[in-house]
Amino acid sequence: MTTVPLAPPRRLLEFTLDDTPVRVPEGATILDACRAAGKDVPTLCHGDTLTPKNACRVCVVEVEGARTLAPACSRLAEPGMVVRTDTERTRHSRKVVLELLASSVDLSTTPRAAEWIKGYGAEPDRFGPEARRLGEEPRVDNDLYVRDYDKCILCYKCVDACGDQWQNSFAISVTGRGFDARIAVEHDGPLTESACVYCGNCIEVCPTGALSFKREFDMRADGSWDEEAQTETTTVCAYCGVGCNLTLHVQDNEIVKVTSPHDNPVTHGNLCIKGRFGFQHVQNRV
Repeated sequence: MTTVPLAPPRRLLEFTLDDTPVRVPEGATILDACRAAGKDVPTLCHGDTLTPKNACRVCVVEVEGARTLAPACSRLAEPGMVVRTDTERTRHSRKVVLELLASSVDLSTTPRAAEWIKGYGAEPDRFGPEARRLGEEPRVDNDLYVRDYDKCILCYKCVDACGDQWQNSFAISVTGRGFDARIAVEHDGPLTESACVYCGNCIEVCPTGALSFKREFDMRADGSWDEEAQTETTTVCAYCGVGCNLTLHVQDNEIVKVTSPHDNPVTHGNLCIKGRFGFQHVQNRV
């Protein structure tokens, strides 16, 4: 039986969000308040199981009296503050951020990126083809997952998930500085020669598809990947007695990938190599 620690009750604080009074628990962020109020604030580097990194700045909002725009994902709500999420200033900032990202990396597999680019009137092409940052072929050096650095926005979520926030393997890090900064494993070598334990928790937090399941990569390449046709079933992993929840993504009666609910008190969205990748025996019909 899993014991879920109960946090002490938090007092509610009130502030104004887009001219409407809202109340959120003490310690909540502006983004928490926006989502509770049903406001659609775009996010990329934000992860609900990770400490905010403030890397992408696409979620910025305007706080009355503040000199600069504030990232909604990390700025805590304060009593009496006045926040506006959809001003000319915030829309212009998000537009430029999206233009810079989309001009330098491939956002084709980033959920909702095309919708945001259109909605904010971003024009990534205005920077020209020279803005493209990498131009590498995807790295396929194992049967479990693929690294496509052309889709990496340097949000550092994979670094944090592999490091002290979850897995403590420290196989993923950042190499280089400035325009040369990039995500890499030790000595930028093959993944198979690194400290990676193939838990796949970096895939779980990647917002752009720069890290993806090998099966998903192959299916996208042959045009058979269809998320709308997939069903999701949550079950319990049978490999050991921990009781991790698995969400099976099924397409055409085949499991195509496995994730875990982020709100599960056991896994918080994380799994080991067996739970995330060891599902082939389920559909072995030979």
